[in-house]
Amino acid sequence: MHIENIGNYLKENGIKPSIQRIKIFQYLMDNHTHPTVDDIFQNLSHEIPTLSKTTVYNTLNIFLENNIVKEVIIEENEVRYDLITGTHGHFKCKECGDIVDFDLDLSKLDLQELGNVEIEETHFYLKGVCSKCISEKRKMKNN
Repeated sequence: MHIENIGNYLKENGIKPSIQRIKIFQYLMDNHTHPTVDDIFQNLSHEIPTLSKTTVYNTLNIFLENNIVKEVIIEENEVRYDLITGTHGHFKCKECGDIVDFDLDLSKLDLQELGNVEIEETHFYLKGVCSKCISEKRKMKNN
């Protein structure tokens, strides 16, 4: 995702831009790692000494309310954030913890047995071992 002017983008989405909000959004754009509140706070607190975890939480809640960020909850006690709000899935590596997006075509799912339902949210998560970790395991095994 590339946005020329984050301040204008926030305004267009009903959010009053502030230095903290712009920096947090910029961090999400630059670090597509599905960060947690702690990740964001730890990485921005040296740049914004007045930043608090409460500000990070409140900012992310505003972003969520205005649908410019999605929550990603793969592990029970771990909320992460994603700028990509369209339909897609996530794969989490059990070894290194990396989370990777992948395209998800809902039109290929047969949902007829659900009957007449309205789907309001989709969450599709896969867990396993990524190719990088599999390669590293093989290298270690061969040495």
